[in-house]
Amino acid sequence: MMTPSSDYRLTVEDHANPEAERVVQRGLEQFNNRFAPADDYRPLNVYLRDESGTIRGGALGETYWGWLHVSILWVDEALRGAGHGSRLLAEAEAEARRRGCRHVHLDTLSFQALPFYQRLGYTLFGTLDDLPEGHQRFFLQKRLSP
Repeated sequence: MMTPSSDYRLTVEDHANPEAERVVQRGLEQFNNRFAPADDYRPLNVYLRDESGTIRGGALGETYWGWLHVSILWVDEALRGAGHGSRLLAEAEAEARRRGCRHVHLDTLSFQALPFYQRLGYTLFGTLDDLPEGHQRFFLQKRLSP
């Protein structure tokens, strides 16, 4: 194993640098492609819009390696409890199936929607305590039926 050289320096940057991020992402993709075939990574976003076209909710994620990852599910507070979250997630799952996905994963916080996801068939596979402090982050998955 190589030891760190003084010829290289570390920089900490608190602003987005899209080109620097692309370099790191491409480097990891090239490494991963040696072990897992390049896949059809694609964003998958579903929006709930009112009659004027205003976004009142959404499911944001991506598909890759046979999985859907839902990074964000949000419904305007005034519309919660009317089934919109279930509809958004069902549509995202349906599109993921059309793309050939067999699984979905996501995470939620203890003050968010754990029981909601469990009612929809998601199972817990991991928990982080104190993220944020005093709360938990739950990691869930679901097998998509054909």
